[in-house]
Amino acid sequence: MAQDTYQTALIVGTGSGLSASLARLLAKNGMQVALAARSVDKLAALKAETGARVYPCDATREADVDKLFRDVEAAMGAPDVVVYNASFRTRGPVVDLLPADVEKSLAVTAFGGFLVAQQAARRMLPGGKGAILFTGASASVKGYAQSAPFAMSKAALRGLAQSMARELGPRGIHVAHFVIDGGIASAHRPPSAERPDALLDPDAIAQTYLDVLRQPRSAWSLEVELRPWVENF
Repeated sequence: MAQDTYQTALIVGTGSGLSASLARLLAKNGMQVALAARSVDKLAALKAETGARVYPCDATREADVDKLFRDVEAAMGAPDVVVYNASFRTRGPVVDLLPADVEKSLAVTAFGGFLVAQQAARRMLPGGKGAILFTGASASVKGYAQSAPFAMSKAALRGLAQSMARELGPRGIHVAHFVIDGGIASAHRPPSAERPDALLDPDAIAQTYLDVLRQPRSAWSLEVELRPWVENF
């Protein structure tokens, strides 16, 4: 299966960065696009630009995720590409972290990924085709000081991707995890004149997601690491 057989993409955790770049690219390549976020007001411009449908969803709530997939399926057909891009980060010394914030990080970043991927897999397995993509981070593979909640959460999401790939890959579902090892450029975080290449271009990241979707089944990737050429790792 190549990318041109995919028809409908659902991106969960949509904002103005990577998700927006991915929505534009997939729409440009002929796919129907659905966008899900806690607040959809911020997606009005992206909706108008891409023709995407938008849906409110709290990915940590099973009922919300179930409704999201039922609504998308009714309007556009079951998505055959699902991208999980939601996360919540809190920082601080481990002795000062608020348990509620740690719980929220795990819920949004990892548990929500499970809920979304479970609904996606249920719809993809009968036809034996589809792709489930997870957005990771440096913390997926390396726990930084004073970043325990994010390290826990992203490592859990990576483990989910690995387990699902081994279970679902032989049944025709391409599961892939992307380690975004560096900061992503945005309007709020523009590249500096001193280090213009220090941040990842969200459009370039999106292109890599598309390239993975286009991989033939004889050469599927499970994990791809992306970083600027000047990034230390």
